[in-house]
Amino acid sequence: MSPHSTPRIGIIIGSTREGRFGDKPARWISGIAAKRTDMQFELIDLRDYPLPFFEEQMSPVYAPPQHPVAQRWAARLATLDGFIVVTPEYNHSASAVLKNALDYAYREFNRKPIAFVGYGGVGAARSVEHLRMVAVELQMAPIRFAVHIGMIEFLGVWQQGKSFDDFPHLGQAATAMFEDMAWWTQALKAARETQD
Repeated sequence: MSPHSTPRIGIIIGSTREGRFGDKPARWISGIAAKRTDMQFELIDLRDYPLPFFEEQMSPVYAPPQHPVAQRWAARLATLDGFIVVTPEYNHSASAVLKNALDYAYREFNRKPIAFVGYGGVGAARSVEHLRMVAVELQMAPIRFAVHIGMIEFLGVWQQGKSFDDFPHLGQAATAMFEDMAWWTQALKAARETQD
């Protein structure tokens, strides 16, 4: 990868359930992302990577996964310079499918920034906090700024015909997140490339 190439960021939809809300914030944050010229963004749907519950004989820290879907997942992650995860909150934490997907890779995550768009009770703050701890173990750099879509906004968009634009504080949070993401992406990408 050229040192001057535009960084590529994956926007991961962290839920696969029927009738999920996650498509709405994923499309919204992708629309904001598309206006930027300093990073390229691509949407990644975990539905396209139907991973079994982790069943490898060794952690990806020590050996690449053997499952073909896991290999495809890791290959996709390897092409990216950072991640924005759109996450629900299930029982004060992240969804099982999202944690499972994180467990199936390691080196492909190392020394890359990760940011979060959370939705649900208290804006999925507890889910985001748990995911930040997981990200640290994966040698990622979780950034401070996140977007927290609380229950009022969630219900407004989901059931009351409102749009995310009706809640301007969410757009402000997204701007702060993207600015932080841009700095960390450039810094870490440059550092990784000096070691390649």
